[in-house]
Amino acid sequence: MVFSAAIFLFWFLPLTLAVHFVLPRWARNTWLLLMSLLFYGWGEPRIVFLMLACVGYNYAFGLVLGRVRDGRARHWILAAAIATNLAPLIIYKYTNFLVANLNDMLGWCGAAPLLVKHVVLPIGISFFTFQAMSYTIDVYRRETPVQYNPLKLALYVALYPQLIAGPIVRYHDIALQLAQRVITLDRFADGIRRFLVGLGKKVLIANTVAKAADAIFALPAGELTPAIAWLGLGCYTLQIYFDFSGYSDMAIGLGRMIGFEFLENFNFPYISRSIREFWRRWHISLSTWFRDYLYIPLGGNRGALWRTYGNLLLVFFLCGLWHGASWNFIVWGLYHGVFLAAERSRFGRWLDARWAPLQHGYVLLVVMLGWCLFRAETLAYALQFIGVLGGASNASRHTLGMYLTPDVALAMACGALGSLPLVPWLVRGWATLPQRCGRWCGAACTSVGAWLGTLYLCVILLLCAMFIASGTYNPFIYFRF
Repeated sequence: MVFSAAIFLFWFLPLTLAVHFVLPRWARNTWLLLMSLLFYGWGEPRIVFLMLACVGYNYAFGLVLGRVRDGRARHWILAAAIATNLAPLIIYKYTNFLVANLNDMLGWCGAAPLLVKHVVLPIGISFFTFQAMSYTIDVYRRETPVQYNPLKLALYVALYPQLIAGPIVRYHDIALQLAQRVITLDRFADGIRRFLVGLGKKVLIANTVAKAADAIFALPAGELTPAIAWLGLGCYTLQIYFDFSGYSDMAIGLGRMIGFEFLENFNFPYISRSIREFWRRWHISLSTWFRDYLYIPLGGNRGALWRTYGNLLLVFFLCGLWHGASWNFIVWGLYHGVFLAAERSRFGRWLDARWAPLQHGYVLLVVMLGWCLFRAETLAYALQFIGVLGGASNASRHTLGMYLTPDVALAMACGALGSLPLVPWLVRGWATLPQRCGRWCGAACTSVGAWLGTLYLCVILLLCAMFIASGTYNPFIYFRF
């Protein structure tokens, strides 16, 4: 079940909210847990047991770590907890990849291939595994108290707004909210606004440009022209941002409706002036997770420069592998790691002294070429596609107009503007009008602003409902992670 599906919008969400608000406070967590399990198990109930098992063994490890005082014993318990968490992730997510590569090596040696049944990837396993691990690690570090109520820990892991695609929520950020949370009309209304903005990002922009991106990336590299390849890459650059940030906006908005506050996951990453800044703005919950639980424990940037480079490359190798079991993702992670390492050298100091538009152009070029690695089905196709971007093609079978339709062009224009912090800037400027224009004019501006905001959200809701009702293209990129 996805947030942009009719069954979620017109059945699951209204029912969940209606019952949640009529129940007494002590029963609300149980109701949310039940509906979260239904949400996750929709279409494939068996995978719910995998997530419940994850809750069970992290609950048990948390209890043990809370009681054991010996430092060496705690260390081994944590190692066992991490291994137990990673084992299902490796089995479900990487078995097919490992077997395929092993069979390639066996083929080179003339040996018979291994015959292993194809393993189906459970939705959201990377997200809920990392969340559960963060709880156990924080208990080990004594940064959060042990949760003795298994229902609260289960709700933390399974809470439906952030279950499938994040943001990756840390236990200590919502521990108090699991016990007691305040829901006000203003916060509920703000949650609706945030949800509708995210829904608009997903349905109106991401889904529209996805049609062109998917069609272009489905073409053989020999049939691409540089213009069509750049169009496909531009569409995918907007698709992945508005798809994922839209989902995060919807998750944050849904959380606010039921009293939870999740941290921001995106902060206009395409305006960055370095790859370092890009990763401070893109998928913030994942990048900070790797920083706090891997990069810093490895030594971070506290040692020799070569050690810092090694830490960055290892972290982004694992970051790429986290995104998917494919050489494309591994190369994509190392690609970003190389640029992050380079920006800690003289190149970084040279870049900091350049003209700001040049810095922005550098980031966009690096990130977009990286998205080519991320989107292509194979590494060979990604390299061929990059070659076409550089002009290595004279194909003429397809024309740009076949893919750059009016709706795609409009979505790309809206996406380009939406990638800039124009709306926050306009809202801040509008909010200062009462100070600059006097009480009467300021009150009128505030009233007009409220009406315009309401109209804006109503238009988004109406258009999204029309798109969803018409059964338009509705892919979701982060389902496979």
